[in-house]
Amino acid sequence: MSENFAELRIERVRREFGDHVALAELELTIKGGEFVALLGPSGCGKSTALNCLAGLLPLSGGQILVDGKRIDTLPPERRGFGMVFQNYALFPHMSVHRNVAFGLSMRGIGRAERTRRADEALRLVRLSDHAHKFPAQLSGGQQQRVAIARAIVLEPRLVLMDEPLSNLDAALRLEMRTEIRRLHQSLGLTTVYVTHDQEEALALADRLVVLRDGVVQQVGSPEEVYAHPANRYVAGFMGYRNMIPATVSDVDEEVVTVAAGRSVLHGVNRDGLTAGSAAVVAMRPSDVTVGEGENALRAEVEIVEYHGREQAVQARLPDGTALHVRTGSRLAPGDTVSLTVPADRVLVFAEEHPPGEES
Repeated sequence: MSENFAELRIERVRREFGDHVALAELELTIKGGEFVALLGPSGCGKSTALNCLAGLLPLSGGQILVDGKRIDTLPPERRGFGMVFQNYALFPHMSVHRNVAFGLSMRGIGRAERTRRADEALRLVRLSDHAHKFPAQLSGGQQQRVAIARAIVLEPRLVLMDEPLSNLDAALRLEMRTEIRRLHQSLGLTTVYVTHDQEEALALADRLVVLRDGVVQQVGSPEEVYAHPANRYVAGFMGYRNMIPATVSDVDEEVVTVAAGRSVLHGVNRDGLTAGSAAVVAMRPSDVTVGEGENALRAEVEIVEYHGREQAVQARLPDGTALHVRTGSRLAPGDTVSLTVPADRVLVFAEEHPPGEES
């Protein structure tokens, strides 16, 4: 592989389409060898950020530097980056080997060296036996491997991946996820990976960048973002599916007591709330258990889905708020249950934030 850079810095990068701001003042430093995931729903600006990095979209403001040297003024082919697209973008009339070697040919690499490097790239993605097949003869997972081989054969200093697994079925996604991580580690790649799938991002990345409406909401390790979401939006995206309206009744250091319907709950104060504030209680379905205890809510079971060892349950609180639970207890629609959750697994946020505003 080519020599890696020490640091890529994105400074106040902005991208506008007419009056619409797709990316607002993005600030990010990526160390050589890191795996960084840009995470968020469709339209949040993550693919725009990737395309700005690749040089496929011009910047409206800011700059991108590699080891202190600006690269945002360079055309895509001079940045030294490899890109893996969502739809693979393979040439259907070329063999797998020719697809992988195509970029080397465009760079004027000699035949012998092209063959050697393409052979090695196919070996790394475990497709040597398919070198002379055409893309239509391959499965979706194999086609994505070809796309990855085509990117890494160029020995890029940065690999950009735009939702590369979204067109694959669940089993192939898991297989390719492991493959991508293996290649990243074994080749010492630096990778920026775009996804809307929080499980995928948690499994792959060294750091997550959560975006909303073109604005960064939180940057941190998977553990930090998962356990300590910066605001209500990040919490919702990281699995805190239950959002219950509440009113703060008391605050004691980091613990906040709230009235949620007819129940009193204790949780972690994430927004510096004070008594009397309108709030939202956030809980993961997996943290809610069936049974009596502290931090209890009474609810009526409404929908039950069988998931093997667990049931996914939607219950309804007396005020009509839905509550989602994952439990090993066998429940049925119409059951009245007591649901509890540890106070340290309950996050309490201000009732509402305007889009793009951090707590």
